[in-house]
Amino acid sequence: MKLERKHALVLIGIAVWNVVTYVTFIKNLAGTEGRPTGYYVAHTVLIVVNLLIAVLLGTWGYRALKAARNATD
Repeated sequence: MKLERKHALVLIGIAVWNVVTYVTFIKNLAGTEGRPTGYYVAHTVLIVVNLLIAVLLGTWGYRALKAARNATD
């Protein structure tokens, strides 16, 4: 499957959105106190997984954008 420029931009946009929202979530999570340890473990796992997904999508988007740029040259 060949990804076009518009697909690459969507992937990059989703990656940026994930990073922005989960950085905000990290800040909010750091400000909470009095929760059980399981709460922090579960949310930390969610944050790590979603940031890894953001890195993966960003990488795919960058590669697709680069390939689309080279195809038009």
